[in-house]
Amino acid sequence: MPHRVPAADVTSGPSRPPVAVVTGAGSGIGAATARGLAAAGHHVVLTGRRKDRLDTVAGEITAAGGTCAVHPLDVTDAAAVRAFARTLERVDVLVNNAGGALGTETVATADPADWAAMFEVNVLGVLHVTQALLPALRASGDGTVVVLSSTAGHTAYEGGGGYVAAKHGAHALAATLRLELCGEPVRVIEIAPGLVRTEEFALNRLRGDAAAAAGVYRGVDRPLTAEDVADTVSWAVTRPAHVNLDLIVVRPRAQAAQHKIHRTPEPRATP
Repeated sequence: MPHRVPAADVTSGPSRPPVAVVTGAGSGIGAATARGLAAAGHHVVLTGRRKDRLDTVAGEITAAGGTCAVHPLDVTDAAAVRAFARTLERVDVLVNNAGGALGTETVATADPADWAAMFEVNVLGVLHVTQALLPALRASGDGTVVVLSSTAGHTAYEGGGGYVAAKHGAHALAATLRLELCGEPVRVIEIAPGLVRTEEFALNRLRGDAAAAAGVYRGVDRPLTAEDVADTVSWAVTRPAHVNLDLIVVRPRAQAAQHKIHRTPEPRATP
Protein backbone atom coordinates (compact mmCIF):
# COMPACT_ATOMS: atom_id res chain seq x y z
CA MET A 1 0.00 0.00 0.00
CA PRO A 2 1.23 3.54 -0.66
CA HIS A 3 2.50 5.50 2.31
CA ARG A 4 0.37 8.55 3.05
CA VAL A 5 2.36 11.61 4.05
CA PRO A 6 1.50 12.02 7.74
CA ALA A 7 -0.56 15.04 8.71
CA ALA A 8 2.17 16.07 11.13
CA ASP A 9 4.47 16.56 8.17
CA VAL A 10 2.11 18.55 5.97
CA THR A 11 0.35 20.92 8.33
CA SER A 12 1.15 24.56 7.70
CA GLY A 13 3.32 26.38 10.16
CA PRO A 14 6.92 27.39 10.76
CA SER A 15 7.79 24.14 12.55
CA ARG A 16 6.60 21.93 9.69
CA PRO A 17 9.06 21.01 6.93
CA PRO A 18 8.22 21.73 3.30
CA VAL A 19 7.23 18.64 1.31
CA ALA A 20 9.23 17.71 -1.79
CA VAL A 21 8.15 15.01 -4.26
CA VAL A 22 11.00 13.46 -6.27
CA THR A 23 10.29 11.15 -9.21
CA GLY A 24 12.79 8.47 -10.20
CA ALA A 25 14.17 8.62 -6.66
CA GLY A 26 15.44 5.04 -6.49
CA SER A 27 18.86 5.65 -8.03
CA GLY A 28 21.23 8.14 -9.62
CA ILE A 29 20.30 11.81 -9.67
CA GLY A 30 16.86 11.17 -8.17
CA ALA A 31 18.25 9.35 -5.14
CA ALA A 32 20.94 11.96 -4.61
CA THR A 33 18.36 14.74 -4.94
CA ALA A 34 16.10 13.09 -2.38
CA ARG A 35 18.99 12.83 0.06
CA GLY A 36 20.02 16.42 -0.61
CA LEU A 37 16.55 17.89 -0.13
CA ALA A 38 16.06 15.88 3.06
CA ALA A 39 19.36 17.23 4.37
CA ALA A 40 18.13 20.74 3.49
CA GLY A 41 15.09 20.23 5.74
CA HIS A 42 12.44 18.89 3.37
CA HIS A 43 10.12 16.00 4.05
CA VAL A 44 10.75 14.01 0.88
CA VAL A 45 8.24 11.77 -0.90
CA LEU A 46 10.24 9.27 -2.92
CA THR A 47 8.59 7.83 -6.03
CA GLY A 48 9.84 5.35 -8.60
CA ARG A 49 9.07 1.96 -10.09
CA ARG A 50 11.34 -0.14 -7.84
CA LYS A 51 10.20 -0.22 -4.23
CA ASP A 52 13.34 -1.99 -3.04
CA ARG A 53 15.50 0.85 -4.35
CA LEU A 54 13.20 3.46 -2.82
CA ASP A 55 13.32 1.69 0.54
CA THR A 56 17.12 1.73 0.45
CA VAL A 57 17.21 5.49 -0.20
CA ALA A 58 14.58 6.05 2.49
CA GLY A 59 16.74 4.12 4.96
CA GLU A 60 19.70 6.36 4.14
CA ILE A 61 17.60 9.47 4.67
CA THR A 62 16.18 8.39 8.02
CA ALA A 63 19.59 7.20 9.22
CA ALA A 64 20.88 10.71 8.54
CA GLY A 65 18.05 12.24 10.57
CA GLY A 66 15.74 13.20 7.69
CA THR A 67 12.09 12.36 7.14
CA CYS A 68 10.55 10.76 4.08
CA ALA A 69 7.82 8.56 2.65
CA VAL A 70 7.94 5.95 -0.10
CA HIS A 71 5.38 5.56 -2.88
CA PRO A 72 6.09 3.20 -5.81
CA LEU A 73 4.95 4.91 -9.00
CA ASP A 74 5.27 4.67 -12.77
CA VAL A 75 5.02 8.25 -14.05
CA THR A 76 3.80 7.03 -17.44
CA ASP A 77 0.62 5.66 -15.81
CA ALA A 78 -1.65 8.72 -15.68
CA ALA A 79 -4.30 7.04 -13.51
CA ALA A 80 -1.71 5.90 -10.97
CA VAL A 81 -0.24 9.39 -10.86
CA ARG A 82 -3.66 10.91 -10.16
CA ALA A 83 -4.25 8.37 -7.39
CA PHE A 84 -0.85 9.20 -5.90
CA ALA A 85 -1.69 12.90 -5.91
CA ARG A 86 -4.78 12.21 -3.81
CA THR A 87 -2.60 10.75 -1.03
CA LEU A 88 -0.79 14.05 -0.52
CA GLU A 89 -2.12 16.80 1.69
CA ARG A 90 0.62 19.27 0.83
CA VAL A 91 3.30 19.69 -1.84
CA ASP A 92 5.83 22.53 -1.90
CA VAL A 93 8.39 21.18 -4.38
CA LEU A 94 8.13 18.80 -7.32
CA VAL A 95 11.32 17.47 -8.88
CA ASN A 96 10.56 15.82 -12.22
CA ASN A 97 13.62 13.62 -12.49
CA ALA A 98 12.31 10.32 -13.92
CA GLY A 99 13.62 9.83 -17.45
CA GLY A 100 16.13 7.97 -19.51
CA ALA A 101 17.56 7.16 -22.92
CA LEU A 102 17.33 4.08 -25.14
CA GLY A 103 19.82 3.34 -27.89
CA THR A 104 22.25 5.29 -30.04
CA GLU A 105 20.88 4.38 -33.45
CA THR A 106 20.65 6.95 -36.22
CA VAL A 107 17.33 8.45 -37.29
CA ALA A 108 17.44 6.17 -40.34
CA THR A 109 17.77 2.98 -38.28
CA ALA A 110 16.08 3.79 -34.94
CA ASP A 111 13.21 1.71 -33.60
CA PRO A 112 10.11 3.94 -33.27
CA ALA A 113 9.16 1.99 -30.14
CA ASP A 114 12.29 3.31 -28.44
CA TRP A 115 11.38 6.87 -29.39
CA ALA A 116 7.86 6.36 -28.04
CA ALA A 117 9.17 4.95 -24.76
CA MET A 118 11.53 7.90 -24.31
CA PHE A 119 8.76 10.39 -25.04
CA GLU A 120 6.45 8.63 -22.60
CA VAL A 121 8.79 8.94 -19.63
CA ASN A 122 10.72 12.14 -20.42
CA VAL A 123 7.76 14.25 -21.57
CA LEU A 124 4.40 12.68 -20.77
CA GLY A 125 5.64 11.50 -17.39
CA VAL A 126 6.56 15.08 -16.51
CA LEU A 127 3.17 16.22 -17.80
CA HIS A 128 1.21 13.65 -15.76
CA VAL A 129 2.93 14.42 -12.46
CA THR A 130 2.96 18.18 -12.94
CA GLN A 131 -0.73 18.29 -13.83
CA ALA A 132 -1.67 16.10 -10.86
CA LEU A 133 0.35 18.06 -8.29
CA LEU A 134 -0.15 21.59 -9.63
CA PRO A 135 -3.23 22.30 -7.45
CA ALA A 136 -1.24 21.44 -4.31
CA LEU A 137 1.77 23.44 -5.50
CA ARG A 138 -0.46 26.46 -6.05
CA ALA A 139 -2.09 25.98 -2.65
CA SER A 140 1.31 25.94 -0.94
CA GLY A 141 1.68 29.64 -1.68
CA ASP A 142 5.29 29.21 -2.82
CA GLY A 143 5.49 26.15 -5.04
CA THR A 144 8.47 25.06 -7.11
CA VAL A 145 8.49 22.77 -10.13
CA VAL A 146 11.90 21.46 -11.21
CA VAL A 147 12.31 19.77 -14.59
CA LEU A 148 15.52 17.76 -15.00
CA SER A 149 16.10 17.99 -18.72
CA SER A 150 19.51 17.62 -20.38
CA THR A 151 21.92 19.49 -22.58
CA ALA A 152 20.46 17.11 -25.20
CA GLY A 153 17.34 19.24 -24.94
CA HIS A 154 19.26 22.20 -26.31
CA THR A 155 21.75 20.74 -28.81
CA ALA A 156 21.30 17.81 -31.20
CA TYR A 157 23.97 15.20 -31.82
CA GLU A 158 24.38 12.14 -34.02
CA GLY A 159 22.91 8.95 -32.62
CA GLY A 160 20.82 10.85 -30.09
CA GLY A 161 17.73 11.65 -32.13
CA GLY A 162 15.06 10.08 -29.93
CA TYR A 163 16.55 11.27 -26.66
CA VAL A 164 17.26 14.72 -28.10
CA ALA A 165 13.65 14.98 -29.28
CA ALA A 166 12.29 13.90 -25.90
CA LYS A 167 14.47 16.28 -23.91
CA HIS A 168 13.60 19.13 -26.29
CA GLY A 169 10.02 18.27 -25.38
CA ALA A 170 10.81 18.51 -21.66
CA HIS A 171 12.50 21.87 -22.25
CA ALA A 172 9.46 23.13 -24.16
CA LEU A 173 7.13 21.92 -21.42
CA ALA A 174 9.10 23.78 -18.73
CA ALA A 175 9.31 26.99 -20.76
CA THR A 176 5.60 26.92 -21.61
CA LEU A 177 4.55 26.16 -18.03
CA ARG A 178 6.61 29.10 -16.76
CA LEU A 179 4.76 31.44 -19.11
CA GLU A 180 1.38 30.03 -18.17
CA LEU A 181 2.05 30.33 -14.42
CA CYS A 182 3.34 33.89 -14.58
CA GLY A 183 1.67 35.83 -11.77
CA GLU A 184 0.92 32.69 -9.74
CA PRO A 185 2.88 31.53 -6.67
CA VAL A 186 4.70 28.73 -8.52
CA ARG A 187 8.14 29.01 -10.11
CA VAL A 188 9.49 26.67 -12.78
CA ILE A 189 13.17 25.75 -12.85
CA GLU A 190 14.83 23.73 -15.60
CA ILE A 191 18.16 22.08 -14.86
CA ALA A 192 20.01 20.67 -17.87
CA PRO A 193 22.97 18.44 -16.95
CA GLY A 194 25.71 17.54 -19.37
CA LEU A 195 27.95 14.50 -18.93
CA VAL A 196 26.95 12.82 -15.65
CA ARG A 197 28.35 9.46 -14.61
CA THR A 198 25.72 7.41 -12.77
CA GLU A 199 25.42 3.69 -12.23
CA GLU A 200 22.60 3.14 -14.72
CA PHE A 201 22.08 5.85 -17.35
CA ALA A 202 24.68 4.83 -19.95
CA LEU A 203 24.25 1.14 -19.14
CA ASN A 204 20.51 1.32 -19.81
CA ARG A 205 21.00 3.40 -22.94
CA LEU A 206 23.50 0.90 -24.32
CA ARG A 207 21.24 -2.03 -23.49
CA GLY A 208 23.40 -3.53 -20.76
CA ASP A 209 26.74 -3.36 -22.59
CA ALA A 210 29.00 -2.52 -19.64
CA ALA A 211 32.13 -2.04 -21.76
CA ALA A 212 30.38 0.40 -24.09
CA ALA A 213 28.87 2.26 -21.12
CA ALA A 214 32.31 2.65 -19.53
CA GLY A 215 33.59 4.00 -22.83
CA VAL A 216 31.22 6.97 -22.62
CA TYR A 217 33.32 8.36 -19.76
CA ARG A 218 36.74 7.01 -20.75
CA GLY A 219 39.50 9.59 -20.45
CA VAL A 220 37.19 12.27 -18.99
CA ASP A 221 38.66 13.93 -15.93
CA ARG A 222 35.91 13.91 -13.31
CA PRO A 223 32.56 13.71 -15.08
CA LEU A 224 29.69 15.13 -13.06
CA THR A 225 28.27 12.88 -10.36
CA ALA A 226 24.66 12.48 -9.30
CA GLU A 227 25.56 14.43 -6.16
CA ASP A 228 26.82 17.37 -8.24
CA VAL A 229 23.46 17.66 -9.98
CA ALA A 230 21.54 17.10 -6.74
CA ASP A 231 23.51 19.91 -5.11
CA THR A 232 22.47 22.18 -7.98
CA VAL A 233 18.82 21.19 -7.52
CA SER A 234 18.93 21.81 -3.77
CA TRP A 235 20.60 25.19 -4.24
CA ALA A 236 18.04 26.29 -6.83
CA VAL A 237 15.07 25.12 -4.76
CA THR A 238 16.28 26.84 -1.60
CA ARG A 239 16.68 30.31 -3.16
CA PRO A 240 14.22 32.93 -1.82
CA ALA A 241 10.73 32.34 -3.21
CA HIS A 242 10.82 35.44 -5.43
CA VAL A 243 14.03 34.24 -7.15
CA ASN A 244 13.45 32.06 -10.21
CA LEU A 245 16.33 30.34 -11.98
CA ASP A 246 14.74 29.69 -15.36
CA LEU A 247 17.51 27.47 -16.74
CA ILE A 248 20.72 26.09 -15.29
CA VAL A 249 23.12 24.24 -17.59
CA VAL A 250 25.62 22.25 -15.54
CA ARG A 251 28.54 20.38 -17.10
CA PRO A 252 31.88 19.01 -15.96
CA ARG A 253 34.83 21.31 -16.63
CA ALA A 254 36.07 18.80 -19.21
CA GLN A 255 32.96 19.33 -21.32
CA ALA A 256 32.74 22.72 -23.05
CA ALA A 257 29.84 21.76 -25.31
CA GLN A 258 27.89 18.73 -26.46
CA HIS A 259 30.62 17.85 -28.99
CA LYS A 260 33.60 19.30 -27.11
CA ILE A 261 34.85 16.95 -24.40
CA HIS A 262 38.47 16.77 -23.34
CA ARG A 263 39.65 13.18 -22.99
CA THR A 264 43.07 12.17 -21.76
CA PRO A 265 44.61 9.70 -24.24
CA GLU A 266 45.11 6.22 -22.87
CA PRO A 267 48.76 5.18 -22.55
CA ARG A 268 49.98 2.97 -25.34
CA ALA A 269 50.74 -0.60 -24.41
CA THR A 270 54.43 -1.39 -24.49
CA PRO A 271 55.41 -4.15 -26.90
